Order: sequence, then structure tokens, then C-alpha cells
Amino acid sequence: MKIAKKTQDRLAAGLKKYQRIVRQIAERDVSEADTVTVIKDMLSEIFGYDKYEELTSEQQIRGTFCDLAIRVEGKVHYLAEVKSAGTSLSENHLRQAVNYGAHEGIEWIILTNSVEWRIFRIKFGQPIDWEEVCTFNITELSMRSQDDVEKLAMLCRESVSSDALDVFHKQAQIVNRFVIAEVLQSDQIVSSIRREIRKLFDGVKVTDDQIRIILTNDVIKRDALDGDGPKAAKAMVKKVVTAQARRAAKQAAE
Repeated sequence: MKIAKKTQDRLAAGLKKYQRIVRQIAERDVSEADTVTVIKDMLSEIFGYDKYEELTSEQQIRGTFCDLAIRVEGKVHYLAEVKSAGTSLSENHLRQAVNYGAHEGIEWIILTNSVEWRIFRIKFGQPIDWEEVCTFNITELSMRSQDDVEKLAMLCRESVSSDALDVFHKQAQIVNRFVIAEVLQSDQIVSSIRREIRKLFDGVKVTDDQIRIILTNDVIKRDALDGDGPKAAKAMVKKVVTAQARRAAKQAAE
């Protein structure tokens, strides 16, 4: 992700200032209304939005008002559900935000208590679903980490007019523990491990099946093997492998 120096300077100054502030308001357990005020300041001073023109709490949805909406050039790009700084974010809080977004056709949701920030993308279908694209604790971020800087930058005003968030989302779908766990179990990787063990330890005999059992039982965490995430990763990898095989067969036939 290319990030302008002006943006990086703003991120650095804002992060330094608000890491101290959010720690303090979390310790004091300030009210939700006060947390919303801090979030608006953060969205302005860290992420570059115009506090008076692009941030509003007057976005009415289903007879009520969401905590914050980020509106750029007349279009709402994010809905933000804000909880008090001392409140732990929960699934119920997320469902409330998703309901807001689904009703208005807004696909990007921010759930935050000022310390923890979680960004979700709504998947419009039957039924409505969602996926977490990014999460971070703002008190733990460092401008020395490129990964941390990119997490901040994707929420910036500058990224609204680009495809930065979509690119980050696509990257997150591929580079995650589920896909890596699936790749580790592939025939090519298992065979490479077997060959490397035999090369390092002369006379040791081990089979691909033995290695695969050890990987799934002792090396890879269980949550990376079972559930919807691993199923989606398996389907994604299988689709890519099948497509590559078809291309290779087509090229061989030409």
C-alpha cells in the first residue's frame, strides 16, 4: 500500500496522542456518549475525516440513530457502532451494527470502544452474513510496523477514493491461518517436509501420511482445521488448484 508522507505524519502524530487518551478513558470507564466524542476526534485527527461535514450521528436507521456514520461526497461509506471505552465488544454489538448496515445497503461496519477496532464487510445474500476484515488494539500499534501502518491507512479518508480497502480485504482473505493451514497439508508441502527430514537425518524413514497426521494433530491449531473458516479456505485452495490444472492442460494441448 502506497501511503503519502503527509498521511504517515498525521497517523504518527495522531497515534502518539490518542494511545494515551484511550488508555485513560478505558481506565476511567467513561460513558458511551463521551467515547463517541473521542472516536469523532480520532476519525478526524488520525484518519483525516472532516469532523463537521463527513462525520455524523444523525444517520437515522429503522427509526433510531446509529452512533456514527462516515459520509464522503454524499455517500455513507462506513457505519460505526461505538461502545463505552470500558465495555468489551461482543457478538450482540456486532449484530446490531450489521442490522443497521444491511438495512441501508452499507457494506462496511466499524465496531469500536476506542481501544479495540474491528472492521467488518457485510455479505449481502440470503441470509445476510459478514466477515471480519481487520481488527487491532490501537494502544498496541506501532508506526515502526508496516502492517500496523497499513491497518490504519486503510481506514483513512484518502483510502475512500481508492481501492485500498478492497485490496486489503482480498489480501486478508488469502493470507490467514486457515489458508496457510490448508496449504501446509497439501501433497507438495508434505512431500517437501518428508524430503527435508530424510536429507537432514540420514536413515530416518517417514511417510507423507505420518507427517500429515503430526501436522493436523500436533502442529496446526484445531481452530485452523475445523469450522467455517477452514471450509472456506479448503474450497478457495481447491478452486485455485483446479483452475491452474486446467490452464496447464490447455497449454500442453496447444
